Amino acid sequence: MTTRTILFDSPFLLGFEHTRALIERAAKAAADSYPPYNVEQTGETRVCITLAVAGFSPEQLSVTVEDNQLVICGRREGDGRNESAYLHRGIAARGFMRNFVLADGMEVEGATLEHGLLHIDVVRVEPLRQVVKIAIRTHP
Repeated sequence: MTTRTILFDSPFLLGFEHTRALIERAAKAAADSYPPYNVEQTGETRVCITLAVAGFSPEQLSVTVEDNQLVICGRREGDGRNESAYLHRGIAARGFMRNFVLADGMEVEGATLEHGLLHIDVVRVEPLRQVVKIAIRTHP
């Protein structure tokens, strides 16, 4: 693993410790490869994340947003089948947790499970731009 210089160490970038932690979390999440996923730009301010979750029911999946982090979990309980009955088991039967770091202003609109694919629609809500004038005081 190579070490990288993080630009957020600059003395001119104040209060970006949270951003640095988000980048480190994103790098850690990128190293995990299960389940496979796509991220598709579906509009100027829209993204669709699609995860391959064949065999999971909606009750076994959860999609939450915590602290600007989209967390998708799949939990498998015993399906009642005898494990020794498999001659080959190539379809993963394990639970998972997949994380995506969301920028400020990104909101999850909804999630749809269709044909073994979980689609999560994310949109960027444009914040209102405002200028705040700061009064300058003088000391007597």
